[in-house]
Amino acid sequence: MKTGTGTGTGTAQAPGSLDRVLRYHQQTKHRFFRYAPGPGSLDWANQPDPFRRYEGAALVALPRLRAGDAPASPPYEDLFRGGGVARTAPTAASLSRFLECSLAISAWKQAGTVRWALRINPSSGNLHPTEAYLLIDRIEGVLRAPGLYHYAPREHALELRAEWPRAGVKALLQGFPPGAFLVGLSSVHWREAWKYGERAFRYCQHDVGHALGSLRFAARMLGWRTLLLNGQDDDTVASLLGIDRDEDFAGAEHEHPDALVVIWPDAGTGLALPEPISLPLCLDGVVTRDVPPRVWHGKANRLSQDEPVRWAGIEEVEAACWKSQQERSVVELRHDTGTVQAAADAGNGPGLPSAAQVIRQRRSATAFDGTTSIPADRFFAMLTRTLPRVEHDLGHRPVPWDALPWAPTIDLALFVHRVDGLAPGLYMLARDPAGVEPLRRATYKEYAWSVPPGRTDDLPLFLLQQADVRDLAAQLCCGQRIAADGVFSLGMVTRFEPSLRRCGAWFYRRLFWETGLIGQLLYLEAEAAGLRATGIGCFFDDPVHQVLGLGDLTFQSLYHFAIGAAVDDSRLTVLPPYGRAGE
Repeated sequence: MKTGTGTGTGTAQAPGSLDRVLRYHQQTKHRFFRYAPGPGSLDWANQPDPFRRYEGAALVALPRLRAGDAPASPPYEDLFRGGGVARTAPTAASLSRFLECSLAISAWKQAGTVRWALRINPSSGNLHPTEAYLLIDRIEGVLRAPGLYHYAPREHALELRAEWPRAGVKALLQGFPPGAFLVGLSSVHWREAWKYGERAFRYCQHDVGHALGSLRFAARMLGWRTLLLNGQDDDTVASLLGIDRDEDFAGAEHEHPDALVVIWPDAGTGLALPEPISLPLCLDGVVTRDVPPRVWHGKANRLSQDEPVRWAGIEEVEAACWKSQQERSVVELRHDTGTVQAAADAGNGPGLPSAAQVIRQRRSATAFDGTTSIPADRFFAMLTRTLPRVEHDLGHRPVPWDALPWAPTIDLALFVHRVDGLAPGLYMLARDPAGVEPLRRATYKEYAWSVPPGRTDDLPLFLLQQADVRDLAAQLCCGQRIAADGVFSLGMVTRFEPSLRRCGAWFYRRLFWETGLIGQLLYLEAEAAGLRATGIGCFFDDPVHQVLGLGDLTFQSLYHFAIGAAVDDSRLTVLPPYGRAGE
């Protein structure tokens, strides 16, 4: 069938899977009188290593490119303009640039003798649970053989995990455009649970969403497309990535399979565009069952000195969310022809930063100045870019929403503090216009739902109540002033239980992935505007719902975010990502 506007079809689940997911979600809520179960203190001696390596696997160094080396970066604004980016062929240089601008180290920071790495793809608490793998054909000058490679961000290199016969790689990627390759994502849940306890499973899913966004924006820089293979079952993902091989993880922390993403060079860069193409949302089941013999290399390193602390809630929700069956469905994609909204082009002109510059300089703010404001048109432009434009099919959705093959499930409850021309207060953005009425009915009847001045008709933003909501925003975010001191903050509200009942318990992870993708977009939008952003995983769940008037599990808040003018910590030294300072 053709799809692209629905959230998918239900998948057979183990009995009680949905109940277990709902139970996990409820028990990991933060409340005014208690936080979700977590460690009483941090065992610094057992902090997990943020870098996974495979001892015995050959390390293939990627070219260290300078900012001016080819392939050159387009302007940041061109990422959102149809036809604004020329296609780049997969080469040693373009593969290096792709990984550098999606999953690499962006900088090192140092305080005294303590040094730590920041990455292009953000992570809750800078703990980095997400691992990435490439299943790819040979590339002249860098990959001499097709196979499965693990990306090592500290070295900006690829570790050969498994040798594949070239015919096997081609069979696996049949049905996808020429030059296609796969990126697989997995999570080491212990890396987050070490600090955050049972709630960490949620945060790991945010981080997968951030990584999906990072992959999409880096691919777009090169004129490449990405598509999440949403129909793929988790057993196949684990098998293809080799993370189900107990012998390779003996004594080491295991990884949980998350996502497979197909990436390919887009052909639509001229006036005479090829016909639309239909792509499957999972790999051919016959091919994945009959994968040719592979030669495996390397043993996973141990990340912690002692055994990880086991959290029963995480183990239970891992099992409940396991996607046990694949779904055979197809999406129809059109090549890049230009569908970006005019409202999203505010501020275009000479001197705008390049996409690579914005991507590399992204940081998570730790404090805002409490005084800076932004113009309303810039605020509207940011929000416009969060809209998937579901009135279009998947092939016509703007970046990065062309990578997710389901209709939006996330709306934004906004705490507006300092937007010139807009009254401070509580606002709601319905990312799917069809969701306006369900949201209106679910919230307090006293809310105004009025159209703010200057808002365009295609931006479903509404003022619920005019008020100074700075203290309220901070209180809801576990007392963190960063939610009050910025330009605005927001809560990402999902159509929760209805989505899970329609799609299955496995869709719980996808809800968080969508929030992470929204967050990654807002991170870059903030940087392009001369501001900074931060994700906020600590918030009081049900008090947020009470502020909005949401009384049951129909809607739930999953992630909070804030944007403002950052206050830098002068005690920290910032070092370059690679070279002597970062090795």
